[in-house]
Amino acid sequence: MHLIAQPIKTKYWRPGEDFLKIIFNSVSGCCEDGDFVVISEKAISVAMGRIVDESKTRPGLMAKALAKVWMRLVWGRLLGPACHMSSKTLSRLRRYPIREGGAHKQITLRFAGLRQSLLHYSEGGVDVTNLPYALAALPLSNAEDIAVKVLRGFKEGCGKDVTVMITDTDKTYSLGRMHITPRPLTIEGIKSQGLLALLVGRMFRWRARATPLAVCGKSLDAEDALVVADVADRARGYGAGRTVWDMTKRFHVGLTGVTWEMLDQVEHYPIVLVRRVE
Repeated sequence: MHLIAQPIKTKYWRPGEDFLKIIFNSVSGCCEDGDFVVISEKAISVAMGRIVDESKTRPGLMAKALAKVWMRLVWGRLLGPACHMSSKTLSRLRRYPIREGGAHKQITLRFAGLRQSLLHYSEGGVDVTNLPYALAALPLSNAEDIAVKVLRGFKEGCGKDVTVMITDTDKTYSLGRMHITPRPLTIEGIKSQGLLALLVGRMFRWRARATPLAVCGKSLDAEDALVVADVADRARGYGAGRTVWDMTKRFHVGLTGVTWEMLDQVEHYPIVLVRRVE
């Protein structure tokens, strides 16, 4: 497919935002039949209030071990280099924060389980980037239902025949027609393999693209959905930062020093309009 992407700038979505209204008002005037409306999972999660405050969490022994041993030593010294991670990423892993990191691992253990907590970031879709303080966004459990609601809004509101997609920046790794991802929930045709997907994908340098979590409207196979998700992801950018370290460096604050007001100042593109062209 030959595709072009138009990122749609909106305000930062805080908890309680009417994101369905924002999506429709932002896109209905410029979309055409056949377009893909690609929406960030995290933006929806935050708007729905699916966030937890990790500063109020007391890490247990397993969470402390994951932060101190698994992240610093196993990822920082063994798995990270094997996965061809950059020297900057390896340095950050080797200095993984024990207190904040332990609290984060406790949250991932609670909401995603041990297997997902073995990942070095976004465990099970639990993500702390582009969020203030010590807040973490939880993954959507009903992405398909939300995509249906958005699609219905376009059909009833402006009569446009669009396809709605919800995606996450967590990668799906592809070799030919084989697609695997660490994410536990995704679309048909992409297999969830947890840590194994990450290790295989990075060690053997499989093609990495953003992960589609729900597609509603036009029927797409996994490969076509991944193409659209990748185009949208590249157009969207990283908001306040690609990682929590990048985000705090941008604002010159500590790991939990980012505020809502700081995030309001950043340009956000939670929606991307993708169009097929000749």
